Amino acid sequence: MRIWDINSGFLNDQSLLGEHRELHGMHSIISRKKSGYSRHPETLRWVSHLPALIIRHELLVGEMKLRGFNHHSPLHGYTSSVEWPAIFIDPPAAQYSLLQKKYVTKKQGRIPLPQNIQILWADHKYSVMARAPYIYAEIGKRVAAGEITFEALSEKLVQLLRTPPSEGRLTNAVFHMWGYISDYSPMNPRERTNVELLEEIQKKSREYNIDYLLHSTALSDLMFYAQWHSFMGE
Repeated sequence: MRIWDINSGFLNDQSLLGEHRELHGMHSIISRKKSGYSRHPETLRWVSHLPALIIRHELLVGEMKLRGFNHHSPLHGYTSSVEWPAIFIDPPAAQYSLLQKKYVTKKQGRIPLPQNIQILWADHKYSVMARAPYIYAEIGKRVAAGEITFEALSEKLVQLLRTPPSEGRLTNAVFHMWGYISDYSPMNPRERTNVELLEEIQKKSREYNIDYLLHSTALSDLMFYAQWHSFMGE
């Protein structure tokens, strides 16, 4: 039983669907106080963090839909007050290594597993921009100078992506992403919602094989939060 902490875009289809099944099982064990796997280390670290587990579920669902999978098993209970587990079963850098070994003879996920800090950072840039532009600038400088390790960067990115972006900063990141597909779309981005823009960005990225966006965590990560802001009427 495993709930990954790294972005679900790095999981291949089998791992993505496998985590989705296990997450539903874990949610049932915790919410209904079932005994099966109740003492498993993975269960124990989520037992007091059901709202965060539900967000992980929604992020998985967003990635599934991006890849064309249907979804008919919603979980409810998201709140704006969320506390994530403070521990990892394996630190994020080790999770990339585990997947690297697991996928030696298998297809990788939507986002190829990063081999160095430059690629790891490129994959997460827009997700971080949507949270904190000043941290985005700081990390960019440290990566360029080689002043941060893969281990430290991978954990920092997991923590940053657990922070909900404000609508204004999310909009800023979406507009930066829009620049990659603007020549292919008749939409006026200033007349559309972030959800509509992200749907178009997803569509055109696949249609025109825009790797920089297809390999971005933001392609699915930001959709959940854009939909949340829309739902809340912010």
